[in-house]
Amino acid sequence: MMSEKTELSRQQQKSKATKEKIFQAAKVILKKKGYEELSIKNICEEAGVSNGSFYHHFKTKDDLLSYYIEEQPNINPDILELPVNAAEAKDAIIRVYLNYVAYCKELGVEFMAGYYDTKNQALNVAIRTERPYPIVTVQHYVEKAMEAGTLRLTEGIEEFTTDIRMIVIGNVFEWCLRNGEVDFEGNMTRSLGRYLESVLL
Repeated sequence: MMSEKTELSRQQQKSKATKEKIFQAAKVILKKKGYEELSIKNICEEAGVSNGSFYHHFKTKDDLLSYYIEEQPNINPDILELPVNAAEAKDAIIRVYLNYVAYCKELGVEFMAGYYDTKNQALNVAIRTERPYPIVTVQHYVEKAMEAGTLRLTEGIEEFTTDIRMIVIGNVFEWCLRNGEVDFEGNMTRSLGRYLESVLL
């Protein structure tokens, strides 16, 4: 029984290492050549893995990019305890996105600029795969608070999540456009804060 667990752990470690190798290859290509050259063939050549190995872990190149965007560091659960009022909810939501800002900075401008490309269908909310997007985290948090009666919205939840998604995309795009030479945290805090103050009751 112990050897099976050990073997499974080794397999998981090997799988994680392969995923990381593929991702690092994608980062190199994005930095040197841009999204247009980010083909699965080029990624596999750069990573030194087979096409089969790539497809074992990811469906498409956009799925690969999304994996690393969406698998960001976990939010501290204490931050997302039920809020007692709108102000507390606003602060918690902003902290979720400041966590996202930190992760974007960790991945780097080149990677994020490559990811936020109009050809990346992983950004299309109509067809994207289900993963723990920050907006899904926020949506569940707000819905729970509304059910508990500690929070109300001036608009529907779909409009709310769409507006937040657009604000975040705008802030990331501006950061990429200016090659990281902007107050990413300040801009995200200010724009999200103003919006949340207008819709959270």
